[in-house]
Amino acid sequence: MRRLLQSLLLKLTGLGLLRITLFSDTYLRYVKPGLRPVLIASGVVLLLLGIVAAFSRTGNGGHAHDAHDGHTDGAHEAHAHDGHEGHDGHDHSATPRIAWLLVLPALSLLLFAPPALGAYTAARSGAEPVAVQKKGFEPLPATSPLPLTLTEFTKRVQQDRSRAIQGRTVRLTGFVTPDATGEGWYLTRIIFSCCAADSQTVKIHVYGSGSAEPPAADTWLAVTGTWHPAGTLGTTSAPAALDARLTTPIAQPINAFTDDLPITPG
Repeated sequence: MRRLLQSLLLKLTGLGLLRITLFSDTYLRYVKPGLRPVLIASGVVLLLLGIVAAFSRTGNGGHAHDAHDGHTDGAHEAHAHDGHEGHDGHDHSATPRIAWLLVLPALSLLLFAPPALGAYTAARSGAEPVAVQKKGFEPLPATSPLPLTLTEFTKRVQQDRSRAIQGRTVRLTGFVTPDATGEGWYLTRIIFSCCAADSQTVKIHVYGSGSAEPPAADTWLAVTGTWHPAGTLGTTSAPAALDARLTTPIAQPINAFTDDLPITPG
């Protein structure tokens, strides 16, 4: 029974990994795109190990049966008396009941994948400070609205002493995270360094979205607006905030867990 469970877990996990990597882009909810080949290889190896374990169990079962048929009655009696103590408390075929619970996460990976990180996670994590721009800032293009990542917008607001962002109309993309204070909401990106476990959050506080009610949590938007003036622009006293003029719903980008300009599906 124990070997049967091992084989089942290996095969379910392997099939689950192959389902989310070969037949969909679901794996992007949990890891960076570059890890796809590793996940595919892992799924294949686990599936093969599960198959080998199943055949190994069948082979061992036949061998044990043949050996049993070859026992003499005397050997049976000796085993019953002399070997009794050695088997007290030992049931090699028994599987702990709790081990069967491991089937559930393996099965869930195969049938329905856990949801991606979103507003719930972002609301409970503070925005990470952006890295300091060591080199000077390049002049901003004349494009209007100017597409920027949330990280680049934050750097321009808090580190660019030339204040090039002042008065410029920008276009930012991300998903909505509610503000518990009720003063606006956050445009958010969750960024994977490697996987969901080491994710970081970047937030831009948005004011004046054009409607009385803030957008629904986890809605992906392209937001056009200008920097919300407060503090001293070009220093950390300036908030990463935007006065929104236009909000446009968009599909969740393929590269949702980076802070790059969005790559939209299709």
